[in-house]
Amino acid sequence: MESRKSHNKGALRVNAGVEKPDVVNPLIRQKPDKFRKNQVSVNDYFEGIQAGDRTLLSRGITLVESTLPEDIEAARELIRLCLPLSGKALRLGVTGVPGVGKSTFIEGFGLYLIEKGHRIAVLTIDPSSMRSRGSILGDKTRMEELGNSNRAFVRPSASAGTLGGVARKTREAMILCEAAGYDAIFVETVGVGQSETAVAQMVDFFLLLMLAGGGDELQGIKRGIMEMADLIVINKADGENKNSANLAKREYENALHLFPPLPNGWQPSVITASALYSENLSEIWHKIEQFLRLTKNNGSFEQNRKNQAYQLFEESIHQSIHNHFFNHPEIKKRLIKYKTQILNRQLSPYEASQKLLDFYFQSFSK
Repeated sequence: MESRKSHNKGALRVNAGVEKPDVVNPLIRQKPDKFRKNQVSVNDYFEGIQAGDRTLLSRGITLVESTLPEDIEAARELIRLCLPLSGKALRLGVTGVPGVGKSTFIEGFGLYLIEKGHRIAVLTIDPSSMRSRGSILGDKTRMEELGNSNRAFVRPSASAGTLGGVARKTREAMILCEAAGYDAIFVETVGVGQSETAVAQMVDFFLLLMLAGGGDELQGIKRGIMEMADLIVINKADGENKNSANLAKREYENALHLFPPLPNGWQPSVITASALYSENLSEIWHKIEQFLRLTKNNGSFEQNRKNQAYQLFEESIHQSIHNHFFNHPEIKKRLIKYKTQILNRQLSPYEASQKLLDFYFQSFSK
């Protein structure tokens, strides 16, 4: 790995004998195009992604995540080019309570799949700072071994402080990863509420990681989250935890029998495993393979993909309207004005929002 010095060499060069050196590197002045992000064309992105270039894949995902008006059109074109190459990968959602070992599990299971010849992409959705709207936890550093594999791509994505922690553009990022040749896509949630529902609606198989406890296994677990799970894995079932993990397994199995059968005909089950010691990972993969055979044979797999495509269609409309509204120059000005009035109790939030919407819709009739 090159040091920072080698990358920064000549960044600010002062030539001998120059009384007032130019503060701008002459190399930048001569060839500005190479130093501008947007000088990478959509075709360059597409060709690089198709060739498996992880740097261009990462930059392509940054492009589709951008809300800048100048990036949106390029992002749409990139998605259009990549879409025909997508759709063949397994999309696997992973959720669980904090501390259950999601990142350790994904790394261990990902390395197991790499040994079986697969290429792995991981889209991690991190807790974010409400102030900086940036990622606090670095999943790439927590999945160091997986991240160093040339058959893996790990992409931490900040949730930008949104409830549920789901990155807006995760679906588009999956399309780009599939176009790059990754045939197993993991989507890890923060496990704090609505993110589970959102992720379950964009994956093929939804895996719930749980821990064994002191008889409180079912306490605090929302019924809806368990109903969404295609498989429950009791993680960290090693050493002194083995007995309690087996007890938890029986309790979860009893709970699953109380739920109505899934429309796709699949019967969820419970497995104990240790991602740290790579125990029972093959059994988990066997369950996933069984699920894929069943759902592809009865048509529910394809129907689920169609439903997801329509959801992406609706989400794209919502996001486009949102971006157009908040990027409107006059709306930006009025937002500042109404915010001040709301904070000073001169205007109610409802009245302010209606005034903004009335102005927005009237602007189309002019």
